[in-house]
Amino acid sequence: MNFSPPSRGRPRDPRSHEAIISATTELVVEVGYAATSIGAVAARAGVGKDTIYRRWPGKPELVFEAVFTTTDDAPTPDTGTLAGDLTVLLQSLVDEFHAPAAAAALPGLLADFASDPELKARIRGDFLAPSKERLQVVFERAVLRREIAAETPVDLVLDTLAGAVFFHVGLVGEHPDPQLAALLAAVVAKGIEVR
Repeated sequence: MNFSPPSRGRPRDPRSHEAIISATTELVVEVGYAATSIGAVAARAGVGKDTIYRRWPGKPELVFEAVFTTTDDAPTPDTGTLAGDLTVLLQSLVDEFHAPAAAAALPGLLADFASDPELKARIRGDFLAPSKERLQVVFERAVLRREIAAETPVDLVLDTLAGAVFFHVGLVGEHPDPQLAALLAAVVAKGIEVR
């Protein structure tokens, strides 16, 4: 999701992109975030470091994309209810945060985000904003079904959901109950439903 202008020369090879993402995930799990380097990723993926730097400004963006955007291309759920849609979305998020790569990457990424406001802004703009826009569809459908009011603070609701999963699974490291996504979805849907 790097929005830099396309480079001249040969078009990007999707296979090398996939190899880079896979190599990054594997290395983060094997050696940890701090020991994962662009050079090591390049060597494992069989590409030059310049190939990586043309697509990602640095290690944090590369690791974030490899570890925390695995479900971004999934279709937006349409189960017929807000609670059902939120359950599907939250289960994807729970699975993502519970993956070994997430546990290995999260502390280092949080430290990098805290020390670099520009990095935080890039992650928010390049990765989080498009995902959030996609999720707005779920809430728009809920408004049309009259489950929630049009003035529902959608951004705050999304932050609440993501924050709960992040804290419970990512930060505290709890093994997620199989019903966690459904329980969170039910609590939030009930809290914002039209009465």
